[in-house]
Amino acid sequence: MKAAVIGIGSNSVRMLLCETADGELRRLRRDRAGTRLFAGLDEERNLSAEAMAKSCAAVKTMAESARRDGAEAIHLFATSATRDAANQADFSALLLRETGLTLEICSGETEAALSFFGATDGGDSGVIDIGGGSTEIIVGAGMTVQLGFSCQIGAVRLAGMTDIHSRQDLPAAQAAAAIVLEEALRRHPLPQQPAAWRGTGGTFTTLAAIVRGVPWTDRTNMHGTVLRRSDVRRLAAELADMPIEARKSLPGLQPNRADIIVHGICILLACMDKLGMEQITVSEYGNLDGYIKWRYLLKDHAQ
Repeated sequence: MKAAVIGIGSNSVRMLLCETADGELRRLRRDRAGTRLFAGLDEERNLSAEAMAKSCAAVKTMAESARRDGAEAIHLFATSATRDAANQADFSALLLRETGLTLEICSGETEAALSFFGATDGGDSGVIDIGGGSTEIIVGAGMTVQLGFSCQIGAVRLAGMTDIHSRQDLPAAQAAAAIVLEEALRRHPLPQQPAAWRGTGGTFTTLAAIVRGVPWTDRTNMHGTVLRRSDVRRLAAELADMPIEARKSLPGLQPNRADIIVHGICILLACMDKLGMEQITVSEYGNLDGYIKWRYLLKDHAQ
């Protein structure tokens, strides 16, 4: 059957349309809209009406597109920004009224599991998912999650905490991310060091595109790219020294990510340092893919 899943993240709304049959997943089309929902959270943790309306409009457009393409089922979930919002019930009601879709708000642990299911196909591995509002760290074997948790640090959240104007600002930004990671790792110690690490999310695919020298839209050249810590540090310094407008001219960098890409890299470097990671392999597949696997293919995990 054809099914679509739409994910409302802190930085963007994304959709995956796919077909499932005989235990196999065939990806048909993806869509993305930069909405920066996290920026709409005020000091009282309420999402602004404008932020909710912008994300709702993106969901509506994607849902209508999926229906035209024959989707028999459309699922909708939200992650960090909505999870943090005091007025999440208002957002859910708006989405139901405007799109007809019931919103699932993922816990940090569920979000971590979905990222793991999406980014892995078995084996002993760890996954890092750097989002706009949070970062998920997961360790598992096969399709079994042994440890999965969410940290309250993401590229958009870190950008609101610290400015980066040049490479001199990198240590402070990385230290801010490291404090959050250290606290999370104290509460959730890793059961073992996985054989390999995979990274999912816009920070990783952007770095892969820059390393490979290809447009950020060319996903086939991003998946499987190996990012070494030395190269990540070098790119962090080079990008930090570039004005935002200059970053936008880089073919591998999606323009609306130009202001937060270095913050995402600082989170990655903090993860690599704290987890003793010398390299990480980029996965183009993430929590949208994981949701479809969980819902349709991993019968033992579905609810």
